Amino acid sequence: MNHSINRLAAIAAAALLAGCGSEAPKPAEAPVAASLTPGEYEVTGEVTKLVSTDKTNPATPTKLGDKTVTRGCVADNGSIDPEMFIDKGDNCSAQSSYVRSGRLSVQYQCTRPGKGNVYPAADGNFGAEGFDAIVTVGTAFAGEGDYNLTRKLTAKRVGNCPATGTAPATPAAG
Repeated sequence: MNHSINRLAAIAAAALLAGCGSEAPKPAEAPVAASLTPGEYEVTGEVTKLVSTDKTNPATPTKLGDKTVTRGCVADNGSIDPEMFIDKGDNCSAQSSYVRSGRLSVQYQCTRPGKGNVYPAADGNFGAEGFDAIVTVGTAFAGEGDYNLTRKLTAKRVGNCPATGTAPATPAAG
């Protein structure tokens, strides 16, 4: 029995060694940006999911398939203008932000006047001149109208930020 185990181990080792060096060389990957390049970004978004979570009509003017274009800035210190991810009129504070090594993850806690809480979160990947992200939004309103929304974003850097700090933004869907 011990002889069989040794034979199997020898066969496995030979198979592993046979595979060494036989792989085709992998193409060089583009270097990953350490952080988003400061500047102004144009962000296009499309709502890909909108569902009620309380069996009432979602309390948002946004509809499935809505497309938006907004602009926002990435500051020299790496901070991202929330206007890229949140709805106009929501009062938001960043809860967490990770923008490093080609990955982007930001979460906000927002209040919507007259309604309640809104929780947008964006996760995606970025390169030197843009990013792709999925934004998910959940609500916790005082009354009816709670919903979950998903929006796909694509952003590209279009230049330097205006001297005022941020560009005027059109409302983001959500």
